[in-house]
Amino acid sequence: MAEEDQIIETQDENGNIVKFELFDIVEVDEQEYALLLPVEDDESEEVVLMRLTKDGDDYLFETIDDDAEFEKVAEYVENMDEE
Repeated sequence: MAEEDQIIETQDENGNIVKFELFDIVEVDEQEYALLLPVEDDESEEVVLMRLTKDGDDYLFETIDDDAEFEKVAEYVENMDEE
C-alpha cells in the first residue's frame, strides 16, 4: 500500500486556495522549513519553500519574507541535492 501524499492547502495573496504536496522538511539554524511541490501544475519543477511553525499540535506554513533567510534555506536545499 502506497503512503498517502500529504497535501497542504494554503491561500495565496489573492485569496485563492493553492494545493501543494509536502515533499520534504529540512531544518536550518534550528528552524524547520517545508519543501512543497505545486499539485495543480504538473509541468512545474519549482519547489516552494515555506517556514514551518508549530501552533499547539498544528503546523503553520508561512512565507519567507526575509531575502537573506530565503537565500540561506535555498542554498541549503541546493547543496542537499548534490549529496
